[in-house]
Amino acid sequence: MKIIESWNQIPEFEDEVEEAAFWAGHSLDPRLMNSAVQRQTVRESATVTLRFDPQMLSRIKRLARQRYLNYQSMVKQWLSERLEEEIAKRSDRGDN
Repeated sequence: MKIIESWNQIPEFEDEVEEAAFWAGHSLDPRLMNSAVQRQTVRESATVTLRFDPQMLSRIKRLARQRYLNYQSMVKQWLSERLEEEIAKRSDRGDN
């Protein structure tokens, strides 16, 4: 079995049969796979500070716990969903 140590060692395939034959005799070096996974998960993010009323924050945290989520992740998910809704509304109205 030949170990693939670089992405350049993988040829373009004409069809699935050719690809299957190639992978029957080759495998990826684990370090190559790890570097690909790490590259995909690294994203830049900015830190922001939000001030919440203590009761509201308590309710958010309780809801997140019930959903087995980190409350910050849940708030980011909510913001993302709302942003998509707002963008969709604007595009439906023809606003830019």
